[in-house]
Amino acid sequence: MSLAALQVPVERNEASTALVVDILTQKFGERCSRSQAVREQHGHTTTWLPNQAPDAVIFAESTEEVADVVRICAEHKVPVIPFGTGSSLEGHVNAPGGGISIDLSRMNRILAVNAEDLDCRIEAGVTRKQLNSYLRDTGLFFPIDPGADASLGGMAATRASGTNAVRYGTMKDAVLGLTVVTASGEVIKTGGRARKSSAGYDLTRLMVGSEGTLGIITELTVRLHGQPEAISGGVCPFPSIEAACQAVIATIQCGIPVARIELLDEQQVKACNIYSKLTLKETPTLFLEFHGSEASVKEQSELFGAIAEEYGGGPFDWATRAEERTNLWTARHDAYWASFTLRPGAKGVATDVCVPISRLAECVTETKQDIESKGLLATVVGHVGDGNFHVLVLVDEDNDEEVGKAEAFVERLNWRAIEMEGTCTGEHGVGQGKMKYLRKEHGGGVDMMAAIKRALDPDNILNPGKIVPMS
Repeated sequence: MSLAALQVPVERNEASTALVVDILTQKFGERCSRSQAVREQHGHTTTWLPNQAPDAVIFAESTEEVADVVRICAEHKVPVIPFGTGSSLEGHVNAPGGGISIDLSRMNRILAVNAEDLDCRIEAGVTRKQLNSYLRDTGLFFPIDPGADASLGGMAATRASGTNAVRYGTMKDAVLGLTVVTASGEVIKTGGRARKSSAGYDLTRLMVGSEGTLGIITELTVRLHGQPEAISGGVCPFPSIEAACQAVIATIQCGIPVARIELLDEQQVKACNIYSKLTLKETPTLFLEFHGSEASVKEQSELFGAIAEEYGGGPFDWATRAEERTNLWTARHDAYWASFTLRPGAKGVATDVCVPISRLAECVTETKQDIESKGLLATVVGHVGDGNFHVLVLVDEDNDEEVGKAEAFVERLNWRAIEMEGTCTGEHGVGQGKMKYLRKEHGGGVDMMAAIKRALDPDNILNPGKIVPMS
């Protein structure tokens, strides 16, 4: 698969890089890996872009160690690429100019839980499942849930979202404060534990979504929520994608406080049936969940059932048993991997967009027509309560014509979303794969982003070749 045109070249200094690798090897010993397999794993994970491996991987264990590595790299102008769990989809952890990957997975301590204030402080390598497991007996939970068991540092860096976003928001809403290592190796604190502040620039929001290009997040203070008294959820089939989307729009516009509302097209339902051993009707389907009191979740479920019926959907099968809901949402979170059962051995070309909720039905319907008219095999799944959906095109990477069709489709989808006053990415982030769409979406705002990058990272060592080109 040749997609090099999507990647921005970054100048490389072989002598300086070799010197830095030697210095770090002496300093960190076996925690500085030069193994080809380890390097490739840290340069390429679930992305469909070509692998660009770093020259070495450091397994850091503290903020001080991260700062030390960055100071050494800054002195010699060698790139530094932060790595959480490697679950991003747009080439965020590739190393186009080589350099050092800093793996933060060993920084996985939960430092403090302030139950009375509904917040906690954690290291960047803590994963969402780890945090919620720790919180289980406190009556609290952390709601942001991208499909993968991602690290909280990586989720903040990519401004991640998930199935709960329609009710609980995204990472930009969840993060109160950060500890960040800057391009010079200085350690700074942004934000705090106060729920609001008017004290100067909002550096926390600047770092959230910066994808490691402005600083490396090593600690976070995040908001928590009380576990709801009651939860109900279920599935509702529809005769068409348009009918399902119209039901979503009506549900949101009626003000029903749905916690999760997910769309799976007929191909994705088929894949989930195979992979997760479900027995759903293979037609466009909504997965839903409601949080609240026993009475309120019952009322919400009944109201949605009535809306679904208006659009030809149903029956809406809903249940309150935890094991049934767990099976349902595990299948939803495994949707990416399930898709490959439809074409074993295929490569997945993943993309996402987000549009105003009123344009959702139009955008998804046109996208499905585009897929079918070009003879592509793809699954559609989305957090449609906020207008966000994903497409995974399954291609034979050795078939140039097929790869070309997939590339052209992804481009049309992103242009379509932007023209509908939406965005080229609701939660994947920009990385390398979405850079070409930013100028269309933000215009001169891209120049402002580049100015901020130059001011905070004048030597362009922090995750270069991502978000905005510096040449």
